[in-house]
Amino acid sequence: MSGRPPAESASPADGAADRSPVEDADVCVIGAGPAGGIVAERLAQAGREVVVLEAGPRFDFDDRLARQERAIRPAYDRPDVWDGDPERDAHSASGEWFYPLNHARVKGVGGSTLHWQGMVMRLHEDDFRSGTARGVGVDWPLEYDDLRPYYAEAERELGVAGGEDNPFAPPREEPFPMEAFPPSYSDGLFAEACDELGIEMHSVPNARNSESYDDRSACVGYGTCQPVCPSGAKYDATVHVERAERKGATVIDRAPVQRLEHGPDAIEAAVYATPDGEYRQAADAFVIACGGVETPRLLLLSKSSHYPDGLANSSGLVGRYFMDHLFAGMGGVLEEPTRQNHVGFLTSESHQFYDEADAEFAPFKLEFFNYDGPSPVEMALSGDDWGDDLLERLRSEYGNHVGLGGLVEQLPREDSYVALDYDRTDDRGNPVPDVHWNVGDRALRTIERVNEIQRELLEELGAEITWQVDAENTGPAYHHMGTTRMGTEPTESVVGPDLRTHDLENCWIASSSVFPTGGAMNPTLTIAALALKAADHVLESV
Repeated sequence: MSGRPPAESASPADGAADRSPVEDADVCVIGAGPAGGIVAERLAQAGREVVVLEAGPRFDFDDRLARQERAIRPAYDRPDVWDGDPERDAHSASGEWFYPLNHARVKGVGGSTLHWQGMVMRLHEDDFRSGTARGVGVDWPLEYDDLRPYYAEAERELGVAGGEDNPFAPPREEPFPMEAFPPSYSDGLFAEACDELGIEMHSVPNARNSESYDDRSACVGYGTCQPVCPSGAKYDATVHVERAERKGATVIDRAPVQRLEHGPDAIEAAVYATPDGEYRQAADAFVIACGGVETPRLLLLSKSSHYPDGLANSSGLVGRYFMDHLFAGMGGVLEEPTRQNHVGFLTSESHQFYDEADAEFAPFKLEFFNYDGPSPVEMALSGDDWGDDLLERLRSEYGNHVGLGGLVEQLPREDSYVALDYDRTDDRGNPVPDVHWNVGDRALRTIERVNEIQRELLEELGAEITWQVDAENTGPAYHHMGTTRMGTEPTESVVGPDLRTHDLENCWIASSSVFPTGGAMNPTLTIAALALKAADHVLESV
C-alpha cells in the first residue's frame, strides 16, 4: 500500500521494554523536553551515568504524516495529535482567566517542542533588570552578558536560521548558524504599510533548517509546523534525547514520577510509575525539567515531615508567579491575493516598540502572519459542498486574508499560581495541577496599545478588518513561566543563579519555571541557554 497513512494509524512507539531503575546513576533527569534533553546529552557527553524519566511515551518518527493528518482533520482536537490522555493529563483551572493546559503541552519524549512554532529570540537586556529599568517586576540574579555565551551555544545546538537585520535585538557575538528564511509574499505587502507608518520589520530567528543542518533536511514546506513537522526540519527535543542515548544515557518513557524521596538536605530517589509497576530510581543528583506546571506539582506532591509545605518550598513560593504571554491580534481581508498558508511559520516581526516598556506599558512585539484565514484543505473538510460549488467557494474565500499577532509580557503576580487540586485526581490517584491564572492591568492596557498599531497597519493596507483579539478576549501564548523563580535570597526565590534549589544540595531545576519575569519573547531559546548553564553547574558537583 502506498500514499498517506490514515490518521488513526499513528500510535506511540513500544519504547523501553525494560523500565527498571539504572544502578549507580550519577544523575536522574526528570522530563525529556528541550531542557531535559540538553542537560542529559551534556552530562552523558562528560561521561556521567544519566537516566531520564519521561511521563509520556516515545513517538515513532515514521508516524508524523499520520499525525499531520490528525492535525488537519476537524474530527481530531489538538491534544489528539500527540496522544494526549485526558485521565493522565487531568487538570483544573480556577483562576480569573481560564487556562487550556492540555492545548499548551505535549507529554512524551520531545515534550512540547513536538508541537511548538519554533521561534527562538533572545530576551532583551532590560528583560533581565525589569525592576531597575522599568520600575516593575523584579531583576533577575543574572545579566544578559552572563547568559550571552549560553545563548550562542543554544543557537548552535537547536540550529537557528536568522539574520542580523534586527536593529532592536541585543548584541550578539557571531552569525546565526544558518541564513534567515526570506520574507514571505504577504510580508512584502506589510512592508509597504510599515514604511508608510515608520515601522521597521526584520527577520525572525527560527529553530528550523533553512538548509540541511545537523543531519536533518531543510524545510520542505509542509506548512503544519504547529502542531507537527513531518520532515524534522523544525527542531524538537528528540534531537538531544537521542544524542544523549547514543552517548550512554538511559531514557525510560511512560514513567511519570510520583514523588521525590528525600532527607532534610538532599533527594534520595525518584519514585516512578510504569505500565508494569512502580520503581525507585536513586541517583547522586537530580535535575527537574518538567516545565512551569509539572515541576511545581512534583515538588508539592513530594511534601514530607521535613518539608510539610512541599519540597524546596521553604520560601513558600513553589507554584507562585505563574506567567504566560498574552496574545493580541487583528486581521482582515484584502481585494488582492495574499498567499496565506504557503508558509507555516513567521518570517518577519517588529521589535520596534519593545524597549519603550515601563511601569505603565509592558514590552511587546508585533508578528506578521503567513497563515491567516482557512487553508484550502480546511475549507474542503469543513464544508458541505462538492465539485464546482466547492471550487467556487475556494476561489472566492481563500488566499486574500492578512493577520497580525502580538505577544505581551505579563508581570509576575503572587496570586497567579500553580497548586494542587485535592478534589480531582489523575489516573494514578494524584491531585491534579490547578492553574490559577490571573492577569494584571498593565498587560491589558498594553494589548489595547498593540491593537491600535495593528489597526493602523491594516487600515494602511486597505484591509476590511474581520477579527480582533483584544483585552476582553485575549488568551495565553502557551508559554508556561515562573513557579520556581530564580533569585539570590532563599526567602524570595526557589533556586539560585546556579539553578540549584536553595533547600536541597543535589537538586537543580532546568525550566522556564525559574524565570523571575517573562519578557515578551518566546521562551525556548532562554530555556535551552539556562539548561546548558545548569548542566555546567551539575558537572561541578558530580
